[in-house]
This record gives sequence, C-alpha cells and structure tokens, in this order.
Amino acid sequence: MNKYLINSKLLKQLDITMFVTAIFITIFGIINIYSVTHIKFGFYYAELQMLWLIIGLAIVYFILVFDYNTIGGYAKLIYWAGVGLLLFNDITSKAVKGASSWIRIGNRAIEPGEFVKFGLILILAKKLDDLDGDINNPKNFLILSFYALIPMFLIVIQPNLGMTLICFFITLGIYFISGLNLKVLVAGFFSVVPLSLIIWSSDILKPYQRQRILVFLDPESYQQNAGFQLMQSITGIGAGGLIGSGFLKGVRASGGFIPEVHTDFIFSAVGEEWGFFGALFLIALYSILIYKMIKHAKESKDIIGRLICVGTASGFLFSIFQNIGMTIGIMPIAGITLPFMSYGGSSILVNFMSLGIVLNVGMRKSRLNFCS
Repeated sequence: MNKYLINSKLLKQLDITMFVTAIFITIFGIINIYSVTHIKFGFYYAELQMLWLIIGLAIVYFILVFDYNTIGGYAKLIYWAGVGLLLFNDITSKAVKGASSWIRIGNRAIEPGEFVKFGLILILAKKLDDLDGDINNPKNFLILSFYALIPMFLIVIQPNLGMTLICFFITLGIYFISGLNLKVLVAGFFSVVPLSLIIWSSDILKPYQRQRILVFLDPESYQQNAGFQLMQSITGIGAGGLIGSGFLKGVRASGGFIPEVHTDFIFSAVGEEWGFFGALFLIALYSILIYKMIKHAKESKDIIGRLICVGTASGFLFSIFQNIGMTIGIMPIAGITLPFMSYGGSSILVNFMSLGIVLNVGMRKSRLNFCS
C-alpha cells in the first residue's frame, strides 16, 4: 500500500460535516474579500486567497495520511522551529504599523506567530501525554509553563498582543481540561488585574496599543482619528440591518472607509452586506466547528488527541470572539484574524493545519482492524 494514500476504512471515519463547514466558511470569506477589494484590486486578493485554500487542502490531506501520534513525535521539532522563526523575526524584522510580526521573503511575508500556535498545541499535548496528564506535579507544571511562556514572550516583545492572547488561551484551555488545580487557575485569573495595571504603567505597551484601549473605552471621542476604523465598522454593521445591503453594495466595507477590512475587519463586510442573518449564519457555522472539535476531544482514545482538539478549539474560540467583538466595539482592537474568513496566507494555512490535525484525531478515535 502506498504510504501516502489514506486507507479507505479511515476515510469512512472522516468528519465530512466539519471538513465541508471549514471549506464553506473559507469560500464565503473569499466572496467577501473580493467584495471589499474589487474596486481597487480586482480579483487579486480573492485569487490569492483561493490559492491559499488549495494549498491548505493539500496540507490537510498530508496531515491525514499520518497518525496524529506520529506527528506528535515531531512536536519538539515543530515547536522549536516555530520558536526559531520568532527569534529570527524579532532580531531582523522592521516594524510595520507598530509591530514587527512578519518575516519578509521577496514581496511576500509570513507571520511566525501563526505557525508557533500549532507547535504550542502539539508540544503541550505531547508533554502531558508523556506525563500521563499529571499537570499538578510542580515539576511538570513548570516544564509545561516553560514551553508556553517562551513563544508568548517572543511574541509580546514584537509587540503582538493579540497573538500573545491566543497562545495564552490555548494554554489555559489545555491546562483546564488537564485538571490543573482550581486554586492555581483562580490565582492566575485574579493576577490578570494587577498584571494589567503594571503593564499599563510601564513601557511595555506601545503608544498605538494604549490608544486602542482608549478607543475601546470611549470610541466617540476618537472617531475622527484613532477610532475612525471602529466607528466606521459599527456604523456599517448597523446599516446592514437584518438582511444587509447586498453583495458588492456595502458603502463602508466596499467603499474603502474601513482600513484592513479584508483582513482583521472582514466581519464588518459580513454585517453590512449580509446583515444580521448573514452574520448569525456565519456564527452558526463557527459553532459547528467548535462543537465538532469538542466532540472529537471527548471521543479521543488518548490524552494527546484530546488535548490537541481542546487546544485547537480554545485558540479558535478566542480568535472568533475577539475578532467579532472588536468589530462591534465590545473588545479592544487587536491584530487577530477571523479564522478561515480573513485574508492572509499564514492565517489560512495554519487554520487548515489545525483543522487537519483535529480531523486526524477524529478519524483515528478507535483502533481499526486492517486485516479484514
């Protein structure tokens, strides 16, 4: 049997609903990307996103070929490769829009922080599997936290607070499901307030990050400058009403009034052109994805499979909540893309890598007899 072909018995266990849902969201994203960029760029961004989709599907297939435990065996290599890219980025990259989060390769750029998320999930899941899930042993907890804090530190100094928060919630989700002592979780939760005050009073936050927080607290006072993007987003979504203004008819989304609308603010286009029902439909699709990830976690045959699904679900759930929240003003603006929807090669490829590994776990949730 060709080692690069997936056994037919395994394929029968593939979660088609989850797979098709992710593809549908991506195609819906491409439609919206075209809508908000076609006036200035024609099909350019939509065609590129379609290319990333095709490559993403190839990555999913490649990941499905190998047992996730085999992939987990390379967790350290994948993790340290991601950390190495982060370190290289922090040393060599120049700041773009206040942050140096990208490595330039010709006229393209990759965001190492996206790829390190995948490595972080794998390393934490693999380590806890090796430790039989014993997270409350102080030595084990310190080892796990060491792996979690390294990428967070390298990302926060870029500075990229949004990606740091995603890594934090991935870690938190894995810790919680692993049964970390409630006292430790509560202490960590309540330490957020004093830590936030320390960060606010120090030089860790860049001026543009402080401004984003101030805009979040009082957007009307900044609507002519720093709050312009948020106010236009809120106005556009509100103008969409129940059924939206229609495809290609968004005044603010398609008219260039919302900066970064094809990336971080793509939900604004959904709200304006497809209305409340369109936005609700998208959220329903995301709910299916998260539900499926949790379902596969519960049905997983081992610790590493369960934690891969939980870590992935935690990262997606926070990204979705934060991205949608910032477009409607209930969360501060942060450079977090909307999974499968926002334009961006790094984001889409890692989304499909994450999808692939969860599908892998679900496909191998029970041992099969290949001899019959």
